[in-house]
Amino acid sequence: MRSTTSTPQGARKTWTLSTEALALWISVYFVAVCNRSFWASALTDRSPGDPGTWRFGIGVFVLLVMVHFLLLCLVVTRRTAKPVLILLLVCTALATYFMGKYSVFLDPTMLRNLVHTDVGEARDLLAWDMLTHLAWQAVLPAALVWVTQVRGRPWRTAIPWRLGAFVAAVLVGIGAFMAVSQDLSSLMRSNKSMRYLVTPANYVYSLARVATADAVEATKPQVPVGVDAVPGPAWAGRSKPLLFVLVVGETARAMNWGLNGYARQTTPELAALNVVNFTDVGSCGTNTETSVPCMFSRIGRRDYDEDRIRGEESLLHVVHRAGFDVQWRDNQSGCKGVCEGLPFQKMADTADPALCSGPECLDEILLKGLEAQLDGDKITEQGKGNHLIVLHQMGSHGPAYHRRAPEKFKRYTPTCDTAELRKCTTDAVVNSYDNSLTYTDHVLADTIRFLQSQSAHYDTALLYVSDHGESLGENNLFLHGLPYAIAPIQQTQVPMVMWLSPSFADSRQIDLACLRTRATLRATHDNLFHTMLGLLDVQTKVYEPALDLVKGCRTQAR
Repeated sequence: MRSTTSTPQGARKTWTLSTEALALWISVYFVAVCNRSFWASALTDRSPGDPGTWRFGIGVFVLLVMVHFLLLCLVVTRRTAKPVLILLLVCTALATYFMGKYSVFLDPTMLRNLVHTDVGEARDLLAWDMLTHLAWQAVLPAALVWVTQVRGRPWRTAIPWRLGAFVAAVLVGIGAFMAVSQDLSSLMRSNKSMRYLVTPANYVYSLARVATADAVEATKPQVPVGVDAVPGPAWAGRSKPLLFVLVVGETARAMNWGLNGYARQTTPELAALNVVNFTDVGSCGTNTETSVPCMFSRIGRRDYDEDRIRGEESLLHVVHRAGFDVQWRDNQSGCKGVCEGLPFQKMADTADPALCSGPECLDEILLKGLEAQLDGDKITEQGKGNHLIVLHQMGSHGPAYHRRAPEKFKRYTPTCDTAELRKCTTDAVVNSYDNSLTYTDHVLADTIRFLQSQSAHYDTALLYVSDHGESLGENNLFLHGLPYAIAPIQQTQVPMVMWLSPSFADSRQIDLACLRTRATLRATHDNLFHTMLGLLDVQTKVYEPALDLVKGCRTQAR
């Protein structure tokens, strides 16, 4: 109800509402204003002139209002109403901004990705149009909540009122559900990810799931994997140790990879280095938080279980147990737990002014100081002196593709020189993205040339694979992170390249012609764990020969 409060300056109009009434109005606002993505998906292919469409829409609207009202009734009291509701309004405005701009689903995986985003990545996602969006979806409703007077009641009256409102909401919600249950159940069964479009319930639920899982993980040590790992027979009597570089790419998609037959040659330097290119490779996930732990796990996508993957040791621990020196060099947002307890170096801390600007560096920083670290470690003794070095790239991380390559690699123009991709033409976005791939090609070629320079001291090899792909406007989708079940192929097909020095291939008796034939067949991130163990000749019971991409191309095996 509206009332006036006298002040020395005159009369000031305010609104006085009960806690339950305020929660109900905010619930209506959330469902009506903050769920454009949900309504667009739920009403697809429904005609506005069909009475069934209106019945479905009104029924779902009432149901969602009641669900949000019930949730708010659990946390909102007269004292907490304003701070809780204002916080939800701000968070919901941010959620709807990113959902609308990048077509993302705020499921637990995406929330985990956002929670662990570093400053550089977060900066790329900010844009001036966010201020306009926040002004009308956060500031304006929050101001109205702030000036509203919340009516107080004695607890003897407040408890019955709250219970009555709760029961009424349950009954109304049940009635609304019964009216649309057949249509709604069918829709949700065929499109399970749609529930992560209902805002703010989506991010509240997902954030709670992530916080709970992280708290449980923090209290439990990782389960050991490959405790029996030892160097295999190939290490007996060797004259040189092994130097293997595993490069984890970022956001490189297979269809723009020059070696895969893309119309542009985005990989000219690799093409000249006689690498083995795998043409059909599927990723474990559509974001770094999912893909990196999965690709280094023995479990993989084929038997996906996020809790088990995060709760177990990774490939790196198994290799380290076999006697390798293992190091993670990072130019991204960390190793996502796969290098826990192992040497880790954040390359931005080297602060090279030629390669770094603030907290962000170009990927050439990954090779800085590497030769000095290896210097003096030139003698092997069955499994001693061997190195596995992981380079985690910034790669083609969006949306600021224009910052992922120095000027001399910006061959394709015009470019999109902003993180607000919708302000650019699709051609400009693709040009900037392709320039970032051309720079990745250069970094990988430089890494191979570095390994060639170490041939007098080491048998050397390299494997590169991207963590996930990227959407560049196809079907009006940008970036990545859609639930895997509905993700387009652009986000799940990635490039993978292998380079083996002649001495490494000879010592492992690998037939490169056979390997190039194998590289034309299907592969996935599931193969990485076992292929690496095979290449490094690490013997353990967790090794599965059937998933080793090189196993069938070893002379002895054939």
